[in-house]
Amino acid sequence: MVSDNAKIGTGLLFLGCIFLFLGMIFLFDSTLIALGDVLFLSGLTMTIGVSRTVRFFTRRERIRGIIAFFGGICLVMFRWGLTGMICQLYGIIYLFGQFFPIIGASLGNAPVIGPIFKMESVERFFSNFGGSNNRRAPV
Repeated sequence: MVSDNAKIGTGLLFLGCIFLFLGMIFLFDSTLIALGDVLFLSGLTMTIGVSRTVRFFTRRERIRGIIAFFGGICLVMFRWGLTGMICQLYGIIYLFGQFFPIIGASLGNAPVIGPIFKMESVERFFSNFGGSNNRRAPV
């Protein structure tokens, strides 16, 4: 059973992604991106827990992605929206890239958009995007 913290965290993650998307749509508005960053990080912490979040962001083999992600957050806080978002996107891909094959497989079972994700080119993109063949989540 899913705890209440995980449910709230999932909602915060969703809102964080929405605000990040809106910040990019509105010409990299640093206020919306900063709000999305705060919601994303607090949602991630509530979803997987404090100790697992700290463990995830302190792994030595992911130091390049960690520095890019948090450096991008700092740049956004200093009102450099475009540069900060580019750094964040690199950090997100580096940190969370192993999730993309799992997300692609899950979306392939969705009723409306499932056939799109079952196309050979889209499956190949998601299977190669993570950089490894193991299906284990990196958290």
